Amino acid sequence: MTAGAPDPRSQARRSALQMLYGWELGRVDLADAIDGYRLLQLEPPDEKRDHLARALVRGTVAALDRLDALIAEAVHNWRIERLSIIDRLILRLAVYELVARPEAPAPVVIDEALDLARAFSTEDAVKFINGVLDAIRQRLESKSDE
Repeated sequence: MTAGAPDPRSQARRSALQMLYGWELGRVDLADAIDGYRLLQLEPPDEKRDHLARALVRGTVAALDRLDALIAEAVHNWRIERLSIIDRLILRLAVYELVARPEAPAPVVIDEALDLARAFSTEDAVKFINGVLDAIRQRLESKSDE
């Protein structure tokens, strides 16, 4: 990878978020959301990046109930439905990685989620997402220590 070239895993997370957004907003079948994103994709195909993005999307959607429960525990006095769509999707994607992809270090997952929030949401959302993800990370780590 050349200096300054975007990390393929970062690109995969960004692509996954955009696929999830199309799925959530369009209320279409997940496969249609993935295919629709590929048709509109500006970057040249990269099989490793695209495979990871699809895996993140499928895993996130398959685990929605568990992810939403973890997020709901961490957002005090908020219903998850009240979060903006993009913030909710960033949280779901990151929590999926924290839960299901132990090879991805938690600090990296959280930093990547904050980068997505900076790119697609507000500065207040960045702080909020950081707090929620840190609380979930701590809860998951304390459960694994038991």
